[in-house]
Amino acid sequence: MKPAGVLVANCDPKERAFSFGRELLSSSLIRNAGWMFGGQVASFGVQAAYFIVLARLLGRTEYGILAGAAGLVNIFSQYSGMGAGLLFLRYVSPDHSRFREYWGNILLSVGIAGTLAITVLVLFGKVLVGRAASGSILILLALGDCFCAQLTSAAAQVFQAFERMRVTAGFNFLTNVLRLLVALAMTLSIRRASAWQWALASLAVSTMACLLAIGKVTREWGPPSFSLRLFFRRLGEGFTFAVSGSATTIYNDVDKVMLGHYGFNAANGIYSMAYRIVNTATMPISSIHAAAFPKFFRDGIRGLRSTAALARKLLRGTTVLAVSAAAGMFLFAPLLPSIAGRDFTGSIAALRWLCLIPLFRCFHLSAGDALAGAGYQKFRLASQLVAAGGNFAINLVLIPKYSWLGAAWASLLTDGSLGMMQWGWLIFLRAREEDIPESAELSLPLSSPTNVL
Repeated sequence: MKPAGVLVANCDPKERAFSFGRELLSSSLIRNAGWMFGGQVASFGVQAAYFIVLARLLGRTEYGILAGAAGLVNIFSQYSGMGAGLLFLRYVSPDHSRFREYWGNILLSVGIAGTLAITVLVLFGKVLVGRAASGSILILLALGDCFCAQLTSAAAQVFQAFERMRVTAGFNFLTNVLRLLVALAMTLSIRRASAWQWALASLAVSTMACLLAIGKVTREWGPPSFSLRLFFRRLGEGFTFAVSGSATTIYNDVDKVMLGHYGFNAANGIYSMAYRIVNTATMPISSIHAAAFPKFFRDGIRGLRSTAALARKLLRGTTVLAVSAAAGMFLFAPLLPSIAGRDFTGSIAALRWLCLIPLFRCFHLSAGDALAGAGYQKFRLASQLVAAGGNFAINLVLIPKYSWLGAAWASLLTDGSLGMMQWGWLIFLRAREEDIPESAELSLPLSSPTNVL
């Protein structure tokens, strides 16, 4: 009699597909991804309406000013949590009893590092982002991002670690609803707003969402415990996660900062609107990876063999989603001006240039999560730093000459090359693990890859 695996391999393709689909539907990963995707689908309509209302409220130029300032704040805000949310995922996902100390570490990290990040933005931000963005805009956005948004995001990661994706998705939905309501209220009352006025309104929304998120975590799991010893013990590893997040934000947002710096505020509005649509179209892919992230850390105890298998499994599904999203954005791009306003007619071409980015992202997200889950975050970070530096250099050459079109070319080159680098590292390190004798591998401590961070 043939083994069961051989029978499945030799069965009819339709039967194999049905079996594979039944396995997916019964898995906790798909259920969690379903909650994340369901929450993001619910947020999709709200977020789309919010983008439309905000675009009409601000207009192309003020929207561009806001995008440049927000891009700079996003880069620095990654350091305001010092990776504490990801540390929570890494250490509490396998051991839920460590909740209190790592939740306290999140609050402590945001309090200390967030203050430093805001100070740096206040001192140097205006020089980097250009004259159009006043210092008060940067302060308002920094308070909202470096404190409030970081804590809200970390609270979502707490529920992610406990695989309570329904609550995680709920936080995102709540924030989008609040932003939409405020944007509608401002549109009805004042019709047109400045970037500063929206920054103030955004801070109020972020503060409300943050307080609700912290309250929800406290009610569900109890109060935190604070330990400076834990903060300093995990500072190096957390800094690695923070640099990784900052590198990601650099190659996603530095182009908007540079467009603002060179005074291309109207072009920045065109480009940023298209980029927001790309980010929205990537939501299904992000949902799947958010649901799978705790599993990457659990499987990572067994090394890259397990995390690489999970990455390949995810990639098969996310590639289909990415190709569908790219086709949809290319075909329906001409509808954008009638929705967001005639100010954004130029966004049609920008969106068509950027439509392949979701495809590139599903490659570097899958390989990057596999590396991080197995404790090889430093290799992921190396790729991200190269991508960030390359993106900055390309934008430095192209943006002064080609405005937003140069930024679009730089984004395509960056995301495409990052996907190749991440999978290159994964294949190389996976092969290196195969070369380690089984007895030697068993003698290593489970956390050995992490010790080199």
